[in-house]
Amino acid sequence: MSQTKSGSGIQGMLAAIVIPVALIISVVIYKVVFGNPSNFQDSNPELNPLPGNYLGIIYKGGIIVPILLALLLIVVTFVIERFITINKSKGNGNVDVFISKVRGMLSKGEIDNALKECDRQQGSISAVVSAGLKAYKHAENDKSTDKEHKTALIQKEIEEATTLELPMLSKNLVIISTIASIATLMGLLGTVLGMIKAFAALAQAGSPDAVALATGISEALINTGLGIGTSALAIIFYNYFTNKIDSITYGIDEAGYSIVQTFNSRN
Repeated sequence: MSQTKSGSGIQGMLAAIVIPVALIISVVIYKVVFGNPSNFQDSNPELNPLPGNYLGIIYKGGIIVPILLALLLIVVTFVIERFITINKSKGNGNVDVFISKVRGMLSKGEIDNALKECDRQQGSISAVVSAGLKAYKHAENDKSTDKEHKTALIQKEIEEATTLELPMLSKNLVIISTIASIATLMGLLGTVLGMIKAFAALAQAGSPDAVALATGISEALINTGLGIGTSALAIIFYNYFTNKIDSITYGIDEAGYSIVQTFNSRN
């Protein structure tokens, strides 16, 4: 239980650190890399980008660009973090094989061997199974309690262990899902601001300038491209991780059901 709380605390700190750090890094990239004078005519960032220089074009996308870059960095960071956490929660071996082994040991009454298998497997599923097996072992040694009460105690231990483990799997997914929703909107906001700026500059020029208008529109659309790309990435990985968590949850439920059914059939 202490390890679970410790892991939750670390993940909470990670979220508090990653967001401001990503914003700082994005501003630095925007100013130093995209805003490098070598990307612009006469080495002046106030002028138009050099022909075909996409770094300069992205820089001209405006103040929303570093925000979109920060959102992209946050998504990438938490995608990596979720990969590590969810893969770790599955344990050291194949989950189906692990559950099959435990079920076979339970059918033979080899509780201690099943607990050793949990120690070898590790991960969230093995933690839940281990809690259920310990309750199973205690219930078998308890001669003063009726069968129904013992079954209820085993189920309670499994449910409590599941309640502790599952939040670790879904933690920080809300950040990815939120970015999936707002990245496109931020991109559109940047595009609208860019279009306003482009048409305002065109109006002040006094005469139609197709090149300037096309440049302004392309710079404005950079925001839409970054926003849609970030949102698509977030949606893809959010659905991927949700599917993985559902699979792990199913494995936990299957293991818990096997423990309770085995106890009922043997006692």
